[in-house]
Amino acid sequence: VEQDEGTVVGNIGRNPRDRMQMTVLPDDQGKHAVTHYRVLERLGYVTLVECILETGRTHQIRVHMKHIGHILFNDERYGGHEILKGTHFAKYKQFVNNCFDTCPRQALHAMTLGFVHPVTGEEMYFTSELPDDMTRLIDKWRGYISNRELE
Repeated sequence: VEQDEGTVVGNIGRNPRDRMQMTVLPDDQGKHAVTHYRVLERLGYVTLVECILETGRTHQIRVHMKHIGHILFNDERYGGHEILKGTHFAKYKQFVNNCFDTCPRQALHAMTLGFVHPVTGEEMYFTSELPDDMTRLIDKWRGYISNRELE
């Protein structure tokens, strides 16, 4: 992500070329979706980003981040597992493969979820700490950046 913060506004619906994926569609198609993002930390080739959703569409973060060219790490469905394509650096490939092994899923975590209870009308919020695999993944990237800065 080039900008430190921003907002993605784009209607989301099924990708007409791949029904397993959602995509950003023209304004007269799909469902309205808004995602605000903010860079928390830049770690070389990856960036730790916080997203705040105004809407809750299927795959919204994954689709909007891909739309702005920031695919989620290890997100096989949306291309985030292809980080190695085109690189000739054996040590980097080995490092990234190790990162894939550390976090064998897309690097996406819902820290806070909220909704209005359908019966009581009460606003409810739930929080969850970052899972261990993602904490280890972030620590690996921090170590990678620290070692590169020393070179």
